Amino acid sequence: VSSKLTQQHHSDPRAETNIAFMMSSCSSFILIAAVASLSVVTDSLQQQQLGHFGPIFSSGCSIADGYTLHELKKLRRIRLLNFVKGNECKEHPIREIRNDNQQRLFSYMDAWGLQKSLVENQMNRLQQQQDDDDRSSEFQSPSSRWFSSNGTGDNIVERGKDSILILQHEPVYTLGTGSEERYILGDYKENNSLSNIQVVRVERGGEVTYHGPGQLVVYPILDLRGYKQDIHWYMRALEEAILMALQSVGVKGAAREEGVTGVWCRQKKIAALGVKARRWITMHGLAVNVDRRSLENFNRIVPCGLDREVGCVNDFLEHPITVEEFSIHMIRSLEYVFHATLVEDEALTS
Repeated sequence: VSSKLTQQHHSDPRAETNIAFMMSSCSSFILIAAVASLSVVTDSLQQQQLGHFGPIFSSGCSIADGYTLHELKKLRRIRLLNFVKGNECKEHPIREIRNDNQQRLFSYMDAWGLQKSLVENQMNRLQQQQDDDDRSSEFQSPSSRWFSSNGTGDNIVERGKDSILILQHEPVYTLGTGSEERYILGDYKENNSLSNIQVVRVERGGEVTYHGPGQLVVYPILDLRGYKQDIHWYMRALEEAILMALQSVGVKGAAREEGVTGVWCRQKKIAALGVKARRWITMHGLAVNVDRRSLENFNRIVPCGLDREVGCVNDFLEHPITVEEFSIHMIRSLEYVFHATLVEDEALTS
């Protein structure tokens, strides 16, 4: 089912101008880059939280081809690369390590490379459909099968379609393109590391943040033409998914805070967002601190440039949960807010 069934109320998807939006929960600005020009717009923190979340389809809306909302959700299939559970990406393997608890942790650089590869596949799909004057779907086909693309027998699922990655990273600090070094509490320039933890500058907006064990990271690679072509709606949708997952596991009091992006509970920030979109294709995403290991290395930075305390899900639960257990609730919440079904590779071939 293509995005013809969604609300197309913004720019023409075939517009030649290539616009990228970089937004972050750590940022006080939006960077808008166009083919013809590059401009930086600086706003107050109040401007971070614009727009609001609303369902893609309302219960009373008219759906094309006679689909019910329930049927439509089944047809809108997003590939789920669940590295927390143990999935692999055959076309672009990423390096993993095992910590003392035998949990799978993944290299930030490899996962970043996978994101860029999936975005490039989406760009190729958009270019192909423009060349062919066609509008192909961004969703995995209900009848998709693995196929060989290079004649060597290596099988992959449909390229250029929507995907969501979930994983835990090995310890890493990341900075946006305009991050201020004063928020890093130590010298990292000599070998790009801080207390033996790698420091990586990426193409998102925002200030420094930390990823590591005990934290669930979610990277949606989505074509927003299939949802709502509204970057502010998208940010609020990610927050909504986090809030739903927290409520589902029993966390009380989690909420948005006026003027800043992310999710907070009792004055502690437990989830952060940082996204980039290029021609409405998203990358980067969200991070939720689940257990207390996720908090160990925040003391070497000023997270997101905000002088605020960070917390984790287990701070607010009587019975602690694992990252893998929380990921189950996060997946269900993502399915709700994007009105889609997340399907792991094995199921895509069945």
